[in-house]
Amino acid sequence: MKTFFDLDTWQEIYGVLRKNVTRTIITMIGVMWGIFILVALLATAKGFENRFNKNIGDLATNSVFVWGQSTGMAFHGFQEGRPMRLKHSDAQIVEKNVQGIDFVVPRNQNRQVVLRKFLDGTYNVSGDYPVLDKVSKKKLMYGRFINDNDIKHSKKIAVISQDVYEDLFEEDEYPIGQLIEISEINYTVVGVFERSNIQMGPGDAIHIPFTTFQKVFNQGNNIGWMVITGKPESNISQIESDVKLQLKNLHDVHPDDSQAFGSFNLGERFKEVTGFLTGMQFLTVFVGLATLVAGIFAIGNILLITVKERTKEIGIRRALGAKPWEIKAQIIMESVVLSLFAGILGIIGAGMVIFALNSISDGPNAVLLNSSVEIYIILLALLTLVVLGTLIGLIPANRAIRIKPIEALRDE
Repeated sequence: MKTFFDLDTWQEIYGVLRKNVTRTIITMIGVMWGIFILVALLATAKGFENRFNKNIGDLATNSVFVWGQSTGMAFHGFQEGRPMRLKHSDAQIVEKNVQGIDFVVPRNQNRQVVLRKFLDGTYNVSGDYPVLDKVSKKKLMYGRFINDNDIKHSKKIAVISQDVYEDLFEEDEYPIGQLIEISEINYTVVGVFERSNIQMGPGDAIHIPFTTFQKVFNQGNNIGWMVITGKPESNISQIESDVKLQLKNLHDVHPDDSQAFGSFNLGERFKEVTGFLTGMQFLTVFVGLATLVAGIFAIGNILLITVKERTKEIGIRRALGAKPWEIKAQIIMESVVLSLFAGILGIIGAGMVIFALNSISDGPNAVLLNSSVEIYIILLALLTLVVLGTLIGLIPANRAIRIKPIEALRDE
């Protein structure tokens, strides 16, 4: 009685597959291609997801940006087209009265020429509070971010971006404690942060204390926009509506006026992107599995042909005492071996492609980042191959055991 571990069993499988090498290879290509597509697409989807998460970083995604525009409706004696300018007090009232808010960050920004020694550049200079670092975490290369003491004393300090550092400083020069000139006022550099593809509003190049910004640029109580972050369990869309309604009440704007205040709901955009990524992963799995199943069916069809060609051989084995389950097990093992071996080759090919993708997808502007597939997914794919190979092998196996020895021996 032959078993899975008998050398004779494997020699017989090898002999069967070797009889028609071309047909065996063509049969395996379908499965190889299926698992190659599955693994390669999953790795690509993971690369997109990793790049997206890298770009998002520590950004509070449950956020909305709100700024003033112009009214679109007359109200309480005010004419249509009245400009709206947000106040610092608006941010305080919104934070106090709107439910579900975690942080409200008032912000201001001007574009200024920045000088250092004989070098200069034009950059966005933002007036900010320390809480901004909780909403959009800065990855510091040197030093620190703005702190409460800087705000309290309106200190003339600056936290600059990597781009500003590379433009105005020598390579490897230590920037902390150095002076830069903004609007004819010297600021001490206290921190340098890495460049990022995600910004909390217009691109940030230099951060100075909010109170310093208000005094230097004579902003008084005015702010450019506010960043509002909801608590994890809060509905950011509802917060957006409530904030706008609160601002309309504060500035005597008609409740139905949709033009007075502009907004950008980062939370909704984030959900759209994550939904797209999830959909892409499902589509990837569907396409890969469909291709894999098609390859497995090809193996079943080829084995049916093989069984027909081996009718006489099977009849002789039956006549010599081979039991039906032994014949059945032999056919199923051939199907599993074909499926598994083809799957391993497909995974190796996909691994080479993933390695190549990671080699060429390098740098901050690359579309993919660290394309990879979890090992458990690879093992699950191989297990799926074994299961499908067993099931598809049952079809030719059942046909083989229905062959009667006498009829098989008469077969020409």
